[in-house]
Amino acid sequence: MKKYRCLFLLLIMGTFISYSQKKEKNKIITIINSLNMNREFETIELTKKSLGLNNAAVLEQYSIRELGSNALEITQCVDENGDSLSDVLLFQPKIQAKSTKKWELIHTNSTVIKEKLPICYSRFVPERIDDYAWENNKVAFRTYGPVAQKMAEDKIKGGTLTSGIDAWLKRVNYPIINKWYEKDIKGTGSYHKDTGEGLDNFQVGDSRGIGGIAVKIDKVYYVSKNFTSWKTITTGTIRTSFTLTYADWDAAGNRISEVKHISLDYGSFLSKFEITVSGTKTISAGITLHDNDGNVSYNKKEGWFNYWQPLDDSELGTAIVAPRNEIIGIEKYMNSKKELCNLFGHLKIKNNKVVYYAGFGWKKEGTFLTKQAWENYLMQFAEKINKPLSVKIK
Repeated sequence: MKKYRCLFLLLIMGTFISYSQKKEKNKIITIINSLNMNREFETIELTKKSLGLNNAAVLEQYSIRELGSNALEITQCVDENGDSLSDVLLFQPKIQAKSTKKWELIHTNSTVIKEKLPICYSRFVPERIDDYAWENNKVAFRTYGPVAQKMAEDKIKGGTLTSGIDAWLKRVNYPIINKWYEKDIKGTGSYHKDTGEGLDNFQVGDSRGIGGIAVKIDKVYYVSKNFTSWKTITTGTIRTSFTLTYADWDAAGNRISEVKHISLDYGSFLSKFEITVSGTKTISAGITLHDNDGNVSYNKKEGWFNYWQPLDDSELGTAIVAPRNEIIGIEKYMNSKKELCNLFGHLKIKNNKVVYYAGFGWKKEGTFLTKQAWENYLMQFAEKINKPLSVKIK
């Protein structure tokens, strides 16, 4: 009897061990493209909750693989709440027009090593007064902090007083921010001269640059001063993101508060601006008109407006795109002071939030050789943000 009982226990234990050693079924991620165009460079955000993972799960130990393929997708993990644990897994699928594709989530048991200098990059630049700069493989931008503001107010050389967004016109697909600042500060070169990588020949001044905001009261546009604090959220292969906080500012007796959450994804020519704002029901996002020698174009229904202009020995398109029905008006605002001339889009604020995308296409970079090519990009970009890729996870 003892012999049979032992045999029975061994059978049960064997069954339990066999069951426990079975691999957990991988989550399947189904992505649907409903548009009649091929899509790439659109970022999918997968939270732990959407993937069925607990809060303690280490996202760096997970990879994504297309079904039927052995190749792993490029991914990036993001810690959005600053608790030292990644909350979101990013990847950029390639998907044909009007099609559906499937990927699977794989537990790799090894942590992904971050690049030393990621292509989607941003940082505070204390060695250049107090800029904040960001870039990807296509475009670069910067804006200015409180020290630069005080220097300008005290009439100290090198100061800058503006909340406008500056453009660095790059024409290489590798990072240039650190390199350009270093050569300028050391005196071994200048980022105002193009030696093959691009240059900063874009004037901001008191203008909105590319994507700075204003509040319009009656016929007057009111703006903030420089940002007062910053926080880098992530840099990586797919996205860089950060926040800029501004001191409260006055718009004809209205107290305006403003925090910008800015992100720039791989392959995109436009930064995403998610602004938390109070004290107004609308904001006006603007792009500078410089010498007013370019061409304005827009499609309010599609949600974009654009300024294509000559710039030194090339041409430049600057634009803002917003979700459909969010632009309630577009104005070409002219002033006797050149730097106050901007093309504005008036945007609704919902629950103290407003979202839009701002960026540029430089002819010398090589992607957009004509105004029409740039406008086609804006039209497609607008269509994509209004009909994002559908994601289902099982």
